[in-house]
Amino acid sequence: MGADDLELLQGTLDVLVLKALVFGPRHGYAVARWIHDTSDDELSVEDRALYVALHRLEERGWVASEWGLSDNNRKAKYYQLTAAGRRELRARTARWTRYVAAVTKILHA
Repeated sequence: MGADDLELLQGTLDVLVLKALVFGPRHGYAVARWIHDTSDDELSVEDRALYVALHRLEERGWVASEWGLSDNNRKAKYYQLTAAGRRELRARTARWTRYVAAVTKILHA
């Protein structure tokens, strides 16, 4: 896998995580569950990849986190979008929409 492939994969996961957080703060497991459920069980995110992505997004200032209690009363780190994260999500959604449209045109040619 080349650097471009890795960047595409990271970019894909990043935009999915940002989208999962647009509905409000979630802990990591809830983010992964939302992606899985919303994709009709087509996409699964490995724990390590998810937390690497969450930390990367936090370092970029697109996500903020704080500790809280989960539904089952366990300590969990909750992530939420920042204003910069919302702007980034809008920009990435527009790019992904153009990309998907272009690939779809090619595949259906």
